[in-house]
Amino acid sequence: MTIEVRVPQLPESVADATLVAWHKRAGDAVARDENLADLETDKVVLEVPAPVAGVLRELKIEAGATVTSGVLLALIEEGATATARPAEAAAAAAAAPAPALAREAAKLAPAARRLVEEKRLDAAQIAGSGRDGRVSKQDVVRSLEAKPAAAPAPAAAKPPAATAPVPRSGRTEQRVPMTRLRARIASRLIEAQSTQALLTTFNEVDMKSLNEARTRYKDRFDKTHGVRLGFMSFFVKAAVEALRRFPAVNAYVDGNDIVYHDYYDIGVAVSTDRGLIVPVLRDADLMGYSDIERSVGAYASKARDGSITIEDLTGGTFSITNGGVFGSLMSTPIVNSPQSAILGMHKIQDRPVVVDGAVLVRPMMYLALTYDHRIIDGREAVQFLVAIKDCLEDPARLLLQV
Repeated sequence: MTIEVRVPQLPESVADATLVAWHKRAGDAVARDENLADLETDKVVLEVPAPVAGVLRELKIEAGATVTSGVLLALIEEGATATARPAEAAAAAAAAPAPALAREAAKLAPAARRLVEEKRLDAAQIAGSGRDGRVSKQDVVRSLEAKPAAAPAPAAAKPPAATAPVPRSGRTEQRVPMTRLRARIASRLIEAQSTQALLTTFNEVDMKSLNEARTRYKDRFDKTHGVRLGFMSFFVKAAVEALRRFPAVNAYVDGNDIVYHDYYDIGVAVSTDRGLIVPVLRDADLMGYSDIERSVGAYASKARDGSITIEDLTGGTFSITNGGVFGSLMSTPIVNSPQSAILGMHKIQDRPVVVDGAVLVRPMMYLALTYDHRIIDGREAVQFLVAIKDCLEDPARLLLQV
């Protein structure tokens, strides 16, 4: 019986996708739910699983083509047995059992699978750090870096004669198309710059009290909740408290209207190999510190192994980005349109500051708030950032909401 393999129903916000790569060829045996191909949208990479076990009889769409929901991709002959190709018969006899290979392939994230195929690596030799041993691209890169370097060439008996420098020839350039995610990021950035009146205001926060609180309770927090206590939960809570006081920062412009939200969905920017994505903490005001830390950690893992979904990235009323993890001391983050503001965290650095007339060395962090001046006045933006500063410098304010 011939079974059709079609493009799955794409999310409402996604018009089409690019068929990045086939992982099977016509004539190959496939197992039920084995990934046949990768579809890249402007937000996530989707896998196309085999609906039944059998033989892949025909590929209807070539890699690189743009497809929409329901398009016919391939045909599978259900229950059929693959016949080894003559040129591959000898190699197949020495290869690992097909079920084992299928299991290893299923453990590879899409980006990791492409890298394994390019470098001709043995997936079974790569330890996965994702859920159920899933192998991410970073796992593959670490595996490559761990390989011993090639032995140095033996020294020449006599030093080569000096020669005149030869001008470099054959300098080349490589032109590659943007991934759909990178193209989407570029489009959104240009859209934000051209449609919003963006300004950035700065402040700095003394992290001493927050560092002390975190040091005092982090072990007990980890033991009680089973998750590490980081800084992001404090910043999310501080942002929610400041948004309560300044509703315009939690709003956005729609034509000639301003839309105010009575909920707080906080986007947390996560860097991936494919680009920056912003998964959303929904109803962050109702989440505890452990809920926030656990959710941020889960999103980071899903982003690394390529399993993050459209639903994880949809919406958001305000965003936070942390350039400090890469060493940034100060930056001007760009708003995630149609939102109206974004908070930028930066590197914590010991600096001399004046406290009660004395010069002391304190762990300081610069904060940045980029905002849409069409609906947020400078006074509101500055006071919003001061509210966050006050909450972080005196963490008890977050509990008392004062």
